Amino acid sequence: MLSNIGIPGLILILVLALIIFGPKKLPEIGRAFGETLKEFKKSTRDLTKDDDDDKRK
Repeated sequence: MLSNIGIPGLILILVLALIIFGPKKLPEIGRAFGETLKEFKKSTRDLTKDDDDDKRK
């Protein structure tokens, strides 16, 4: 689904986000999104690690 967006689509999305949220709010939103993604990856990694540990026992 996301592989069909392309460069022009990404530029359009970024411009729309800049218009909607403004230049002051956009870095805060990006930072919050990054933190959320980092926590999600960490949780996923921990769950798969726990699952692998259970299989070994």
